[in-house]
Formats: sequence, structure tokens, C-alpha cells
Amino acid sequence: MGVVMPAPRLLSVATALPPYRVDRSVMAELAGTLFSDEAERLLAVCANSGIEQRHSCMPPLWYILPHGWAERSRLFVEHGLELAAQAASACLARCNTAAQDVDALVMVSTTGVCTPSLDALLLDRLGMRPDVVRLPIFGLGCAGGALGLARAAALSRSMPGARVLLVVVELCGLTFRCADRSKGNIVASALFGDGAAAALVAEAGAGPRISAWGEHCWPDSAEVMGWRIEDDGFGVLFSPHIPALVREQLRPALDGWLASQHLRRQQIDLYLCHPGGAKVIVALEEALGLPARTLSHERAILKACGNMSAATVLFVIERALRHGALPPRTVVTALGPGFTAAFVLLQEP
Repeated sequence: MGVVMPAPRLLSVATALPPYRVDRSVMAELAGTLFSDEAERLLAVCANSGIEQRHSCMPPLWYILPHGWAERSRLFVEHGLELAAQAASACLARCNTAAQDVDALVMVSTTGVCTPSLDALLLDRLGMRPDVVRLPIFGLGCAGGALGLARAAALSRSMPGARVLLVVVELCGLTFRCADRSKGNIVASALFGDGAAAALVAEAGAGPRISAWGEHCWPDSAEVMGWRIEDDGFGVLFSPHIPALVREQLRPALDGWLASQHLRRQQIDLYLCHPGGAKVIVALEEALGLPARTLSHERAILKACGNMSAATVLFVIERALRHGALPPRTVVTALGPGFTAAFVLLQEP
């Protein structure tokens, strides 16, 4: 008989937001300044986005001027490291774990790049051991929170007894390019905000078991979501057909993955999803066969924080955990560039 490996557990989750709050009134002022010819269109998108406010690492006036790669990269390191440290410290404190006790660090971001990567800088910032195993991940976009949790669980399983810290930081605002008048940039301006989150994964401790994980990358879908590299930064690639793709194609991918785990959709008690936007949430409910308005945690996070790319689904998980223990079977799901769906199964007890 084979040895049954204990499932990693999600011991704690914590989040962090930058100091500047961008509500609808601020957005209206920015729209009038930046997109005088498109202001009405942008405000209409904002009104239908389900978002009341977002947070930014930079003051609103920063967005009305052009910025280059060098400045964006410097700000990403400065503010990304600060937010990552806040989220990681809060996460470790919630389960009484010292930074010195972390054995592996998974760092996820798709809104900035640096070398050394943020995880290396975070080691010094938090005082972690020099022998910590590091895994920096770039390019997963909005799927990065769920896939990062999957990678952390896989590391935990391959390193028996290890404590694995996942840190996700996304500074979406730093990617904004004021000269870009494309529809994709206008939609992104209405949706995306800044935020960071952290999760601690280990075999020993209290928390839901991370029982399984998987993903599905659709062929010939690279143009659905991602970045174009421009002279002054990242140019957003954001298809208007994402809600339709979710509605039509997510269910078969999910059913296939659940079947590989000997499960059916009807056996899942709760879904915790990355809320890409108001239309995406509705499409998710339809694809998952849920009654309308079921995804309440997702709508609450979207309303209060906007879409923070990979970090958002961890905000959703944190909110769900604050409302009590998870039911016996919870599926975490997110969609990102590739075009990719990520799935994680959490089980209680």
C-alpha cells in the first residue's frame, strides 16, 4: 500500500491595502481630466462595475501625468515591498508564527518586475532565515491568487513539515498609461485597484485542508487577457468577451477537473471566486449553476476594493473565513491570462 500524505492546511490569510482611497467622486474628477472626450463612457463603465471605491499606492494626481518604465519599476519595488510586508506580517501574527519559522516563500505578482525579486527583498524586510526556499511567479494575472495557493500547497506536500508563506501583491494602478485611449484601458481604469494578501500553508495546524488543485488553459486564447509591452509600460489586453467565455466554457473545464477528483458540481457546498467585475460575477453564477446573487463575498470585495488582480481571491477567502468555518467542500476558482482557469479544493474538517 502507498503512503498517504497528509493534506496541507490553510492556516491563516491576511490582506493589506495602500493608503489612498479612490471613490466614485475622485474617479469622476480623474475621468474629466484624463479622458475629456471619453469621460462619459468611462463613468458609465464605473457606474455598472459594482465598485464603490478602490485603493492606490499613489495619490490621484499621479495618474494625470505620463510615467516611464524606470519610475514605475522603482515605485513597484518601494510600495510593493511595503504592502507585501504588511500582509505577510499580519498573516504570520494570526497563527502565532515567527518569520524565522517560515521554510518556503511563494511570491506572486504580474504588475511589476524587479531583480532581485520581491521575495528576496522580503526576506531581509521580515528577518526570515537565509535558507528559505523561494519561488517568485510572474505572469499569472488574475489567476495568480488561486494558482499561488496551489503552488504553496504543492511545496508543502513536497517538503514535509515545512511552513510555506504565499504573498501576492498587485499594484495595478502603476500600470495605468494616461495616453492610452483604448477601450481595454478605459475598462481597466474603471475596475482595477491595488492590494496585497498573504496565506500560510502547512501540514500541521488548524484550518481547511487544501485537498486538490488543478487548472485548465484553453488553446488559442492568448489574446483574451494579458499585457502588451509598450515603450512606457504595460499595455492592457482585456477582451470584452470574457463574461461570455466564462458563461460558455468554465463549466465543462470545472466538471472535468472535479471528475478527476471523483466529485460532481452538486457535491460542492461553496464557491469562492475571483470577481473580475460585475458582469463576470453574473457569468460565474450562471456557469456554476448558482442562484442569482449567490456570490455575496465576491460582490462585497469588488464593491470595497475593486479588482486587485491575483490578490482579490485571497481577499474573498479571508472574508469568508471571517464569517465562520467553511462548509465541507469549497472550490476556489480564478481566471487569468493563458486564458486559464485555476481550481483549488478546500475541505473541512
